[in-house]
Amino acid sequence: MGAEPSSHPSRWFRGTGFGVLFGGLTAVVTIAAIGRAWAACDIGGNAAANSMTLMFLAPLIWIAAAVPWVILHSTLGKRHPRTALAAGFVFTLWFAWFLVTWLGMPDSYPTPSCPGNVPPWWPSFIPA
Repeated sequence: MGAEPSSHPSRWFRGTGFGVLFGGLTAVVTIAAIGRAWAACDIGGNAAANSMTLMFLAPLIWIAAAVPWVILHSTLGKRHPRTALAAGFVFTLWFAWFLVTWLGMPDSYPTPSCPGNVPPWWPSFIPA
């Protein structure tokens, strides 16, 4: 009459918590930065059209940022959890930078308010 031993989560889904958390944070920060860049450079039709585009992109970015966390945590994190965490942070920073500079500052949409398609608030030490 003892309780059955609890089953361990599958090896492939151990990093799901990290993926959901950091993927969501990455999506929120990225969407906010892209929205600010579009607003500062007057990109797009209007605020409603831009908001709908960003709402469509948010879950896609969340999933794309969460999957590497799950993979890293379930493969590398088993033996080297700190290395997996560091690699996840590096990937997350690179991915957010890539999306903001690729989607938020399009070269095909030149505007006079943003020289070089870089918003005035963008830090000069971060390449755009």
